[in-house]
Amino acid sequence: MENKTETTPEPKNFVREIIDEHIRIQRFDKHIHTRFPPEPNGYLHIGHAKSICLNFGIARDYNGKCNLRFDDTNPSKEEVEYVDSIKEDVRWLGFQWDSELYASDYFEQLYEYAVQLIKKGKAFVCDLTGDEIRKYRGTLTEPGKESPYRNRSVHENLQLFQQMREGKFPDGTKTLRAKIDMNSPNINLRDPVMYRILRATHHRTGDAWCIYPMYDYAHGQSDSIEKITHSICTLEFEDHRPLYEWFIKELGIFLPQQIEFARLNLSYTMMSKRRLLQLVEEKIVNSWDDPRMPTISGFRRRGYTPESIREFAERIGVAKRDNTIDVALLENCLRDDLNKHAPRMMAVLKPLKVIIDNYPDNQVEELDAVNNPEDENAGSRKIPFSKTLYIEQDDFKEIPPPKYFRLTPGNEVRLRYAYIIKCESIVKNDRGEVVEIHCTYDKDTKSGTGTSQKKVKGTIHWVSASQAIDAEVRLYDRLFTVENPSGDDWKKYLNPNSLEVLTNCKLEPHLANAKIQERFQFERLGYFSVDYDSTKEKLVFNRTVTLKDTWAKIEKK
Repeated sequence: MENKTETTPEPKNFVREIIDEHIRIQRFDKHIHTRFPPEPNGYLHIGHAKSICLNFGIARDYNGKCNLRFDDTNPSKEEVEYVDSIKEDVRWLGFQWDSELYASDYFEQLYEYAVQLIKKGKAFVCDLTGDEIRKYRGTLTEPGKESPYRNRSVHENLQLFQQMREGKFPDGTKTLRAKIDMNSPNINLRDPVMYRILRATHHRTGDAWCIYPMYDYAHGQSDSIEKITHSICTLEFEDHRPLYEWFIKELGIFLPQQIEFARLNLSYTMMSKRRLLQLVEEKIVNSWDDPRMPTISGFRRRGYTPESIREFAERIGVAKRDNTIDVALLENCLRDDLNKHAPRMMAVLKPLKVIIDNYPDNQVEELDAVNNPEDENAGSRKIPFSKTLYIEQDDFKEIPPPKYFRLTPGNEVRLRYAYIIKCESIVKNDRGEVVEIHCTYDKDTKSGTGTSQKKVKGTIHWVSASQAIDAEVRLYDRLFTVENPSGDDWKKYLNPNSLEVLTNCKLEPHLANAKIQERFQFERLGYFSVDYDSTKEKLVFNRTVTLKDTWAKIEKK
């Protein structure tokens, strides 16, 4: 993990202030060790990216360490596919873990810890069903009720727990519970379940175990075993902190500092793993990495850069209270990054043929085009210009609306990097649609020559028809139509126009050799990247983001 330079300002937030104080008082001997602990039961989403940047960023800036630990205690929902995707996402975001670890590494140690608690009289085997345990737990206003099995002897509990491990009982018939306080105002302390019987093949341990630890039990002890100094988690675990500390203190082992921060809520975005899985399983989206998904792999496929996501995490900061961040901020972080680095290219997504009648039939000019005006080192390229071109359908109106400065009958417009043309006539098909425009050009108006003082209000892009390459372009938009797509009927907020596929797009020839994931600005249209489905025979581009926030205009109407 690279060291922080002296010139890099250290961004401050309440988490870093706590760490600074711990360093000042020499708690943990000034050592900083964090971890990112996902459960491998799905693909990571943008909310996890915030946690990744926070945990790995702290370790980097304080010259500490950060582990990647998979909390794999629920084998019925966990898969190697998810493990691999998580590792790819962390690397893509620009981070490298110091140790790759798994809660399953500690299954034997966790079992021994549980035996210790039984011997101390702090844990017991319970025969209540899951529904009965929930009923006995009580409510926020009513105390719980003790299990009738709570006062089993230490000897009996040890024997029963051993038999649970040996598979002597059916699934769901017994649990191991901590013996704390059924009258506690904190429901998490009302004799929580530590182990359940679950016959499911684990992705790492196979069928070696038929009992598995609960997250609340395994997590703190895993932190302790790894000597994690600062266990940074989201706010929903704030009420779990007393339980986290209770287990560790009863066992007399290393006690990390748990710190809670507000999770990321993003407008127009679904963050529930369960519902994201539903979108995939019901084929509402194509896959976990569908570019409409808020998964890190979805953002990557859409064409987002890791730099833009890290910048977004930096801008939103770390808060103590939940709030919702406007997705426009994330999109603006991306635009800022791509504007500096993405080469400019010409592409026509909905082509309309233009024939320049007074241009020589077989002539092809090579015109100079700037690759990126924001980058003086980006250079320029040559683009072909000929008698027959394609322009965007939207750049011509037979009957123009007010303040329309593009091509119309009898009017002039400048072609980007080329000449001023004038519309002389149009050709329509049997349905009355304009399919061909005939123009003339003024040869003295070539861009960059300074030979003409003629001015026009509109400039449009184009591609030369004979040299253009064909491509499919996928126009992605927000997956939901409302800021907070919640509730049981959340699917009614799905955006029916979240994907438009254009199959007859025409691109300038320089894009013929574009590589997978390469990003470009299509002039006047937005930022696009090459999709994984792309081949030499058929290029496929995804629209990553528009040039401007088009939703802002929609919301103002």
